[in-house]
Amino acid sequence: MENAKSSNNILTGFASYLSESNLIDKQVTLDALQESSLTKISYIDLLVKQKILDETHVAKATAEYFGLPLCDITAFNTDNIPSEYLGIQLVRKQQGLPLFKKHGLLYIAITDPTIESLYEIRFLTGLDVRLLIVESSKLSQVINELLNTLILSEMSTLGGERVDNVTVDAYKEENTDLSSYDVESAPVVNYVNKILLDAIEKGASDIHFEAYENLYRIRFRQHGILYPAASPPAKLANYLLARIKVISSMDITEHRIPQDGRFKLTLSKKRSIDFRVSVCPTVFGEKVVLRILDPASISQGIESLGMGQIQKENLLSALNRSQGMILVTGPTGSGKTVTLYSGLSYLNSSEKNISTVEDPVEIPLSGINQVHVNPKFGLTFAVALRAFLRQDPDVIMVGEIRDLETAEIAVKAAQTGHLVLSTLHTNSAPETITRLMNMGIPSYNLASSLTIVIAQRLVRKLCEFCKQKDDISEEVFIAEGFKKEEYGTFQIYAPGTCDRCMRGYKGRMGIFEVMPISKAMSHIIIEGGNILEIIEQARKENIMNLRESGLEKIRQGQLGITELNRVFK
Repeated sequence: MENAKSSNNILTGFASYLSESNLIDKQVTLDALQESSLTKISYIDLLVKQKILDETHVAKATAEYFGLPLCDITAFNTDNIPSEYLGIQLVRKQQGLPLFKKHGLLYIAITDPTIESLYEIRFLTGLDVRLLIVESSKLSQVINELLNTLILSEMSTLGGERVDNVTVDAYKEENTDLSSYDVESAPVVNYVNKILLDAIEKGASDIHFEAYENLYRIRFRQHGILYPAASPPAKLANYLLARIKVISSMDITEHRIPQDGRFKLTLSKKRSIDFRVSVCPTVFGEKVVLRILDPASISQGIESLGMGQIQKENLLSALNRSQGMILVTGPTGSGKTVTLYSGLSYLNSSEKNISTVEDPVEIPLSGINQVHVNPKFGLTFAVALRAFLRQDPDVIMVGEIRDLETAEIAVKAAQTGHLVLSTLHTNSAPETITRLMNMGIPSYNLASSLTIVIAQRLVRKLCEFCKQKDDISEEVFIAEGFKKEEYGTFQIYAPGTCDRCMRGYKGRMGIFEVMPISKAMSHIIIEGGNILEIIEQARKENIMNLRESGLEKIRQGQLGITELNRVFK
């Protein structure tokens, strides 16, 4: 079809028609044509979006110029609309709407007869089309009503009550295009809110939204394990994705690259929960993972971590020192952040200047200066650490030591009168020391700065209401790491099943290897001792390793052998 064109300030096509009809000034028309070419927005859409011409006049002029009938779509009976075409791109972008089929023809209400999407209609349906021109706002109104009705119908089969008195706030505003999906429709908002609240109620740490070829599923990570939570119809995937992107301040039009964002869910005046959001493109759509950052998870402090009495006393002793370095180690998802935040909460007082640099800031803590690294603008861990040292700090927390530069600054800070807390990805406390030396930290600097190293894992706690006796043979008992003379002196339990827990488990707890750096240990470090020497010294000092800490939890009836072996397999 003919579109508006200009060459050497000569108007042709639809633009010339508007100018000759005295609907738009010639210079305004030329300027609009130029902007349309630069922005890749069709000329007719530009006239409406920028209100250069009233949409009623645009629709009437379009119908007259292209010789198409003008239609009032709001007076049309939407019951006759073929629902099988409501998912096509033309409808999602609110550019047109198939109204009815008659005698092998498909009649479509449209605002701009020059758009390329019309060829898609012919290809997908195998039908020839007839166009009806409608006003832009009326088309959007009808499409939104139809889609909302469709979504409500789909979601009504999923069950669940309406969720009220919950607000979702994005952390910052972004330039997002909401034209593809009506993400503010009540059914979409209500369903997403319900998923969020269900996850919080069940104590989930993460929510996974996953798209597959013929399946869409939602899973919750509870106690470290993923469990199915819901399987909404696959056709709703894009609506749920768009809603999450909008509240997370992401670009709703970008589907090719990963994106990160966050939002806050306000439950009441006294309680709100942050969500960290990651979107990653996959073969059949975009996968969304929401990390639930509940401040209540650290509100109970060090007492609730699950350390033994001696382990807890060693940690508190390190925290009460005015300088030195406290390192918490373990793989991703082992609870290092909660341990660090519990330590910060213990230290947090009006007498101390506490600063943290994190990637990202997991949970906001009142009274603590928290910095989110931004490598894109040069704000790295090392840069933030240098800035902290010029701001009269007492306590510094580094989210993670990833490179030699960060490690060197952290060690220097610990040697010059500051208490430094950080994490490292290693499997045990002794490995942490050798890892830092291998990174390039001189052994004498490490020995003089390191105060304590804590390795940890998270394990699922047995449900107190349904756990059952687990009678194992003496051979298995000894093979698990217990002493022969202990056999029969305590009861071992296994998971049961009841309606108060998740498959025999309720909640998680930490198991720890807490290794203070004694004078003997410092001497080994200064001499460049290897990991075997460090482990031997730890045994002489009666420091329990991770598995031994797990065996102690089994003796206490809190942990089962199966779960311990799952974590250390």
